[in-house]
Amino acid sequence: MASPVLVKLIELLGGLYGETQGFLDAPDDAQLWYNRGYANGMVQALRELGHGDALPADLALDADRAAWDRIAQQALTPWGRAHAHGLEMGREETYEVLEGT
Repeated sequence: MASPVLVKLIELLGGLYGETQGFLDAPDDAQLWYNRGYANGMVQALRELGHGDALPADLALDADRAAWDRIAQQALTPWGRAHAHGLEMGREETYEVLEGT
């Protein structure tokens, strides 16, 4: 049985993925890119911490290699940097939350 904290994190993750659909088509929206990066960082941390099986199938890292290629191509833009920062913070804060419980 998943802990209440893990359940809450997964609910938050679902909301973030829902809100950031189409982020690749909105390069002028750095907040959208940050939020998608944050969600991807959360998934990365959850997998690293052994909670990957608790993730619903639709809440996985952007699996499309083409999407990651497009993200990488934007690395030097404000929205690309926002995604990278979100990725870092999502991973770091998920570790903090789960290791603190």
